[in-house]
Order: sequence, then C-alpha cells, then structure tokens
Amino acid sequence: MNKILLLALFVGSMLLMSFNFTKKRKVVFFGDSITEMGAQPGGYIRLLEQVLGKENLADQYEMVGAGIGGNKVTDLYLRMEEDVLKKNPDIVVLYVGINDVWHKRLAGTGTDYMKFGQFYEAIVKKLQSAGIKVIVCTPSVIGERKDFSNEQDGELNMYSNWLRYYAKTNQLPCVDLRTAFTNYLIANNPDNQEKGILTTDRVHLNAVGNQFLADEIWKVLKSVK
Repeated sequence: MNKILLLALFVGSMLLMSFNFTKKRKVVFFGDSITEMGAQPGGYIRLLEQVLGKENLADQYEMVGAGIGGNKVTDLYLRMEEDVLKKNPDIVVLYVGINDVWHKRLAGTGTDYMKFGQFYEAIVKKLQSAGIKVIVCTPSVIGERKDFSNEQDGELNMYSNWLRYYAKTNQLPCVDLRTAFTNYLIANNPDNQEKGILTTDRVHLNAVGNQFLADEIWKVLKSVK
C-alpha cells in the first residue's frame, strides 16, 4: 500500500513539474484616444498581441488598454488609481502629450510645458512606488508634413526633448515615437502630405500607423525584464 502511495505521489509530482506556472506580465497602456483606439480591433495593442503570438510569447504577457479620448497628463494623474493601480500591472506604457499640445490650438486649453513635466513626474513616481516599471513614450505627430511646417512641430519637439531627458536621467526605457515618426515621414511622404501616411486626420493612426506604433513599442517592451 505504501509503495502504491509513494508511486502515486511521485507520478503526481512529475506531472505538476511538467506544467508551466509562469505568471503573465500585465502591461497597461495608459494614454489618450490613440491608446483608446489602440485597444480596438486593428489597433496597436491588438497588433502587439499578434506579434506575441508569432514569437510564441502570448503566454507571457497580458495587454490591457487604459486610454480615454481627449486626455491630457492631468487627466491621467486623476484617474491613475482607478484605471491603472487597481489593475496591478507589472509594466505601464505611458503615452501622453498629444492633447497637451494639440488642445492649445484646438480648444484653447492644453497643458503648459512646466506643468506637463510636474504632472508627468508625479505619475511616474506613484507608479514606481507601487513597484511598477514604466516605459516613457514621446508624442508622435500633429500633422505629417516632413519639413517641420506643421503648426505645432516646435512644441511637440520641446515636450519630446524633455521626455527624452527625463527618461535618460531616471534610467527609464523610452519609445521615441517623435523621432521614429519623423524619420518614417521623411522617407515615405514624398509629396509632403498633411495626413494619410500614418494617420487618418493628422493625429489618429491608420492601419499602417497602428502597425508602426506596435513595432516601435515592441522593440522596447521586449527588453524590459
């Protein structure tokens, strides 16, 4: 009887050891309408899941969208507890800045440069205090003209420069979308069109733009341990 019991225990333990109990790393994408749309079919978050499938990594990550249209850095700060911290993520991809610049012209609001930095830093510190790893993203484009004649290119460059500096000085991984989008448009927008290359309306992504964004984020995300 004891031999049968020992054999059963041995077989059971071997079966347990054969299973992979690796916990998925939860990645929350925190941002505005670009991220909100990114969680929909064909969006960059869903395309990232396809990349994971192709690389046999689907069982290692859980991708969660937390984007709301019109959000600025102040909005993210106010809803961080409910929409991010309560989800207990391992990694947060922080992609904000377009509306902080765009709404200055669009709606007479936006976020001043100094205030943007203060709120951004407050968000990162709160996430880090919860043991969450943060990936910084620079804003992409408000208009796709490749010769820097889009009205708000200067401000986008200024906010992006600060984000690059902040990421570097705080040793945070950075997806430099501003540089990536600019280089892509220089190479792929020969007629200097205002939209239609990576975006539908100068800001929100088309199918090519969503895939481009997914690929750029994956380059950095896969290196975060």
